[in-house]
Amino acid sequence: MTTVVGVRVATWNVNSVKQRVPRLLPWLDQRRPDVVCLQETKLADEAFTALLGEELGNRGYEVALAGETQWNGVAILSRVGLEDVTVGVANAPGFPHQEARAVAATCGGVRVHSLYVPNGREPESDHYKYKLEWLAALKDVLAAGPADALVCGDINIAPADADVFDPEAFAGHTHVTEPERAALRAIEALGFHDVVRERWPDQRIFSYWDYRAGMFHRDLGMRIDLVLASDSVAPRAKAAWIDRQARKGTGPSDHAPVVVDLDEAPDGDVGPVVPPPSAPGAKKKVKLPQAKD
Repeated sequence: MTTVVGVRVATWNVNSVKQRVPRLLPWLDQRRPDVVCLQETKLADEAFTALLGEELGNRGYEVALAGETQWNGVAILSRVGLEDVTVGVANAPGFPHQEARAVAATCGGVRVHSLYVPNGREPESDHYKYKLEWLAALKDVLAAGPADALVCGDINIAPADADVFDPEAFAGHTHVTEPERAALRAIEALGFHDVVRERWPDQRIFSYWDYRAGMFHRDLGMRIDLVLASDSVAPRAKAAWIDRQARKGTGPSDHAPVVVDLDEAPDGDVGPVVPPPSAPGAKKKVKLPQAKD
């Protein structure tokens, strides 16, 4: 496949595509991404197609799906081609069955992976071990894959302490433990670049805010939604940002889209967060809403 020049790639955990239709379709029309990776669609493939197939087709998108009823679910929408679709991660464990957490396709000459990495729940739990084993299987798949690749999705790992609003508040929780971060570094060591962080090394950037306790309005979040670009694709990134506007208003997902422009930046190099955060950060210690007493 010939490489397509000038491609906008986005990834977004929509936390139920059925609930998010009033937000998703206007966002597609506003931002006009060429490739969209969705996570937590929470729909079986047939239901997804019945709900959105016509609307997406009218917008020029081909669709690759890996869904299941109620939980998980990933998708790739592409207006620059959709070839060699692969569902799942080879040799990855299940919990106990194979969950709908990965779909890959070649879009505009780039192998694109839409991923919803297991959460891990509690350190040292069975689900945490499942998460680490799943990431190890993903690493093997990426190591054997083509040179031109993008890994997009809800990775459920904050790469560094700078990617959470308060490292002390997250102590003892998943997303920030050393084994999780080591698994992510092992993937990056294959030649993958965290393009948002590399472009904005010293900025406060989050992509997820808990619905509870006013976390979004206080800008108390995490950066767990990532776009990792291979050595050959990373230099093509001309803009990389979090679309915070999509987290505002009525009926949002608890995640915001991550947008990366390859080869050209139609909106310019707009900064790490669009629009700027509404609050500069916490002024006092904050306990996570899910933290136990």
